[in-house]
Amino acid sequence: MNSVKIVGPNLEVLTNLANQVRDQMAQVRGVTDLGIFPVLGQPNLNIKVDREKAARYGLNAGDVNTVIQAAMGGAVATEVLEGDRQFDLVVRYTPDYRDSIDKIRNIKVAYTTASGTNAYIPLSELATISLHTGASWIYHESVQRFIPVKFSVRGRDLGGTVEEAQARIAKNIQLPSGYHLLWAGEFGDLQEAKKRLEVIVPISFILIAGALYSLFNNFKDSILALAGIPDAIVGGILALYVTGLHFSISAAIGFVSLFGVSVMDGILMITFYRQELTHGLTHIDAMYRAASTRMRPLLMTSLSACIGLFPAAISTGIGSQVQRPLATVIVGGMLVGPVMLLLAVPALRLIFLGGEHHLTVDHSEPREHEESE
Repeated sequence: MNSVKIVGPNLEVLTNLANQVRDQMAQVRGVTDLGIFPVLGQPNLNIKVDREKAARYGLNAGDVNTVIQAAMGGAVATEVLEGDRQFDLVVRYTPDYRDSIDKIRNIKVAYTTASGTNAYIPLSELATISLHTGASWIYHESVQRFIPVKFSVRGRDLGGTVEEAQARIAKNIQLPSGYHLLWAGEFGDLQEAKKRLEVIVPISFILIAGALYSLFNNFKDSILALAGIPDAIVGGILALYVTGLHFSISAAIGFVSLFGVSVMDGILMITFYRQELTHGLTHIDAMYRAASTRMRPLLMTSLSACIGLFPAAISTGIGSQVQRPLATVIVGGMLVGPVMLLLAVPALRLIFLGGEHHLTVDHSEPREHEESE
């Protein structure tokens, strides 16, 4: 669920703006379940005591308020004991004497005359009584009033839908001074998650590159260990496109997981390749043996991940909106990435590594070679 918060001081202006925002958003494709949380509509009985008129009868505002409270809301007259329990006995006017504004105007207020006797005067002689529509609920955001307009998004990506709605509102609605919009809910969480990813992803790449350089002590090998990442990304994007899913934070986490698996496979490939070079093989033979040696464990790893996450990638139950993008990205990346890592990436690495001079070791001791298949 998402919402647009119209923030400002005046509730009537906020209600008017909320209606305009709702009408504009109703024209955006993908927006459903539109509704406004009303803040006005509560009937309020306003009684304003005229202090000058009350003073003529020797009364103050507190005296008048006490009578109103006793007549309308009730006042504690005594206490009732029932065994070890104690109850307040509250008295007030019966509904027949307070169920209309005219009857409330006729509530009698007692005052003391100059002769010391008690007299009564209608409440309408001491106060202004009116019935208005007031606020039934007031929402606050950072000590400011706001009214929310709720909505959901179906059949379209959340980011694109909200961007179109923002553009339409900015074009067709002129916000008064002191009023502004806040987009909350899933879209607000999406924006915050994007800001975090803008920091976390570069830091992750820097840490991965630093770990690779510390492992190989070679900048070229470190870069080539990352060569499988684009293939995994292509597989994830294709999976999202085929299934009709949109990019989300869940999908982004799936891509980050693919980065780790691709780098791990790249490290093993480079390591096997370097080991074969030390045994006197040519660059082509060394890369061929490294790829063929890593083929079975690499495919087993990728297929196990695909099989394990495939049910989550096709699920439609509760919570599937979160797990499906992540599982779909990993399944697609694990299907396409390893295949390209075994076919295209070795050739790319030979282009950059084939011209290097390598050292050979003494072959005085025979070495057993695996049989060619």
